[in-house]
Amino acid sequence: MKAELDWLDDPRVFRVNQIKAHSDHYWYRNYREMEEKQSSYWQSLNGQWKFYFAKCPQERPVGFYKPAFDDHNWDQIKVPSMIELHGDTQNQYINTLYPWEGHHFRRPAFTNGQQVVHGQFSQASDNSVGCYRTRFNLEPGLKGKQVRVQFAGVERALYVWLNGQFVGYAEDSFTPSEFDLTPYVKDNNNVLAVEVFKHSTASYLEDQDMFRFSGIFRDVTLQATPTTHIEDLLIKPTLNDDLTTGNLEVKMKVNGDIDGTVSVLVKDENGKSILCTDQAVTSSLDIVSEGINHVHLWDNHNPYLYELTIALHDSKGQLVEVIPYQFGFRKIEINDDHVLELNGHRLIIKGVNRHEWNCDSGRCITLSDMTNDIKTFKDNNINSVRTCHYADQIPWYYLCDQNGIYMMAENNLESHGTWQKMGAVEPSCNVPGSVPEWLDVVVDRARTNYETFKNHTSILFWSLGNESYAGDNLVKMQEFYKQHDDTRLVHYEGVCQNPRYRQQISDFESRMYLPPKDVEQYLQNNPDKPFIECEYMHSMGNSVGGMKAYMDLIKKYPTYCGGYIWDFIDQALQVYDPISGRDVMRYGGDFDDRHTDGDFSGDGLMFANRKPKPAMQEVKYYYGQFK
Repeated sequence: MKAELDWLDDPRVFRVNQIKAHSDHYWYRNYREMEEKQSSYWQSLNGQWKFYFAKCPQERPVGFYKPAFDDHNWDQIKVPSMIELHGDTQNQYINTLYPWEGHHFRRPAFTNGQQVVHGQFSQASDNSVGCYRTRFNLEPGLKGKQVRVQFAGVERALYVWLNGQFVGYAEDSFTPSEFDLTPYVKDNNNVLAVEVFKHSTASYLEDQDMFRFSGIFRDVTLQATPTTHIEDLLIKPTLNDDLTTGNLEVKMKVNGDIDGTVSVLVKDENGKSILCTDQAVTSSLDIVSEGINHVHLWDNHNPYLYELTIALHDSKGQLVEVIPYQFGFRKIEINDDHVLELNGHRLIIKGVNRHEWNCDSGRCITLSDMTNDIKTFKDNNINSVRTCHYADQIPWYYLCDQNGIYMMAENNLESHGTWQKMGAVEPSCNVPGSVPEWLDVVVDRARTNYETFKNHTSILFWSLGNESYAGDNLVKMQEFYKQHDDTRLVHYEGVCQNPRYRQQISDFESRMYLPPKDVEQYLQNNPDKPFIECEYMHSMGNSVGGMKAYMDLIKKYPTYCGGYIWDFIDQALQVYDPISGRDVMRYGGDFDDRHTDGDFSGDGLMFANRKPKPAMQEVKYYYGQFK
């Protein structure tokens, strides 16, 4: 199959040869590897790669993916990292508009009667391209196996080749993209080539309020699968109405040799077994344990997790794969009085919106950044996080499980600039809207978000995305979640811009920055949905001084859920200032970026170096009034 540049121009093409999304479980060769959390089936490709930057598609080195291509004059770049922070192209921070506004006239394909706009991105003078090459030898644990490559995050569209052979294409910057390398991989001297385009039709769906970066910004990993492999895992713990007993269902999809046995063991925190079974391997396994007594509940104060261990043996009894996963029992629902409840008690959201950010490396963050953020949450009575407005790195979900952080897990979707222009609501070219050609790509984003993270106890709410107006395609996203998951609620705020979809989209009445008096007006009028403020208390400058008015509403109205402060951390980059001789923080507009929304990127409760602002004291005090 040949890679086609025109895919960049067509919203109907967003995955080519990509492995279907599946659960984010880890797998190991044996129990020792599981205990050490070091799988010999996995091989990191992080490090220094050969790199060539092209300002536009026409200037990229065609044929660079061929093994014999001469790259000795190429630069090097760290993977993962952001191309803009490598110094090759312009840093730019913008909120609502698209990066090309004021320079190029563009409208999404299939809106206002137009078809695919050939060359809109594939021949665009502003569509920069990062060309990456690396060589690798397979480590012993991967030889002779099925081998795939996982890109955990790439902005914004990527083409992949191995040893000169086209492997696949993917969009959706913030969820893993996996490709099968088995037909082309060798034991030694493999050449992996990746072409990353800053823009494609996916850019219309990724108009988040943030610095507009590009490149391979999360881990790249080779993954080998044994002869028999659990490709997908669904863990479904459910509580009965008494909240003390429950049921557990474990579903598995198996690839490879459908032979051998599977052992499933579930233990509580004291090591007591609540499920232990051995079964013959089939392509689809469904294990149900009913009548589990004395269930320990999971919540923010006591994030109690059970330990699931799955072991696969081949037909000769040889252990080939061990999979661990922690999960908890909890019940999230809206009661008959339209009050949000967790485990039968009213749930108050004391939340923040959190961009992934590091002042030195942009969106390329570390596990240390994540653990520090969890500590800040716990120290300041923050119990919930909204992943604004994309899927985060996989380890973040595990940390939220382990620390009892309630999560609103958002799709990678924001199309703000297609319906709001110069502050006015003007949705004539809105996508996804009700445009049929944009349906599959956004439902696929919902599917990927669900399939990847479905086993995480911390996720109480799925969110369709952010500030994308509303239409038939958002309804289909809502329907996808409802059809696949009856253990969580669904949120979307943007339907307030198009209220005729209100009964079809979102379990909540959700608004941004609605003044307390207007919130109260809704709450006083026999509301049919609980109210949640998905963004409020815009933490910019000397702000967050008005929290008491919102907190008083929590005390007065059970149908008020609380909300998520915008936002947790400043988006600013630390650079050396030769004038002062000091490291300084620079915001939008400080990089000669035009257009820009300036220091609007500085609206966190913490500075970009993770030092708390005075506003954090206010948050700790008021959030601390509620359990």
